[in-house]
Amino acid sequence: MTVNDSYLLTLSCLDRPGIVAAISNFLAERGGNILEAQQFDDAETGRFFMRVEFALSGTTPYDQVHREFAPLARRFEIEWQMRPRAERRRTLILVSKFDHCLVDLLYRRRTGDIEMDIVGIVSNHPREVLATPLIEDLQFHYLPVDAATKAAQEARIKALIEETGAELIVLARYMQILSNDMAAYLSGRCINIHHSFLPGFKGAKPYHQAYARGVKMIGATAHYVTSDLDEGPIIAQDVEPITHADRPDALVAKGRDIERRVLAQAVKLHLEDRVLLNGAKTVVFRN
Repeated sequence: MTVNDSYLLTLSCLDRPGIVAAISNFLAERGGNILEAQQFDDAETGRFFMRVEFALSGTTPYDQVHREFAPLARRFEIEWQMRPRAERRRTLILVSKFDHCLVDLLYRRRTGDIEMDIVGIVSNHPREVLATPLIEDLQFHYLPVDAATKAAQEARIKALIEETGAELIVLARYMQILSNDMAAYLSGRCINIHHSFLPGFKGAKPYHQAYARGVKMIGATAHYVTSDLDEGPIIAQDVEPITHADRPDALVAKGRDIERRVLAQAVKLHLEDRVLLNGAKTVVFRN
């Protein structure tokens, strides 16, 4: 069994008896074989979350299974999506001049660690600033921005998203604050990365601020974008201990390493439909 032979169903709804049984019976009646199933019942909100990977024996085609799930979803008032596991999500990546996160994502795409269809790279800096040859086969859009052109530049990004059909937008160290309108437009489909010092160390040179304060732990957080700067629902985090001997340049280097791997982890989880929004939080079904 490979990913080419399976399908993903993710869902959330108010918890009530019979949901799991109804879904299991629905798939079994159509020749479905459950390969992996994870669920979570949030006792605080009363909501139920589930991710199911299943295969079909061939007795019922996928299109029919997808169509016939809708009545069951209405019965339990389920918010859901179902798709082939091998389907690659169309992804647009935004980056400024620090390209460590971009390069890591592109390398993982090339090796197959992250399955995605990159429809373009957007940067507010020229292509020459990004030295990696991994962008040569990709559409590159140089969209400079300042206070006077911000609205027009964001409108162009929106147009690119519509033109390419991008389903996921990744801010791979894109050092521009999005407008509230843009953040709302990208709700639930845009992932950002920031150092976990925020909000304690805002502004320029956060790692230098951390060094001055003698911090003993640095980290990074990947989250969905909202209008509240760097405070969206968290997907993935990681930390690394440091010592008094680590100079600011060492903190910067370690910080970049954490940023790239945390962003890659969050993107992979999202693309595998392992992240479900739960209000201001997320439910993450890890494998």
